[in-house]
Amino acid sequence: MPLYDYQCQACGHHFEALVRSGSTPACPACASVALTKCVSPIAPAGKIEAIRMAHRRVAAAQGLFDNYSPSDKAKLLQGKKNI
Repeated sequence: MPLYDYQCQACGHHFEALVRSGSTPACPACASVALTKCVSPIAPAGKIEAIRMAHRRVAAAQGLFDNYSPSDKAKLLQGKKNI
């Protein structure tokens, strides 16, 4: 399911929604279906790696990397792409 940005024509609320093909989202603020699909901003290249690594650190803290060996965990948390 793709993630789209929308602006409600009724109340002006901006929001993101995961949308299945053929379904119409509704505004979470006013439940209107009169929406304008907006162009999503692209994250700057330098921030994408930082965001990815932050999410990996949170996952490691929650124990979600327990199925990896200690050396593989270290590689993941250092940003190495080859496991």
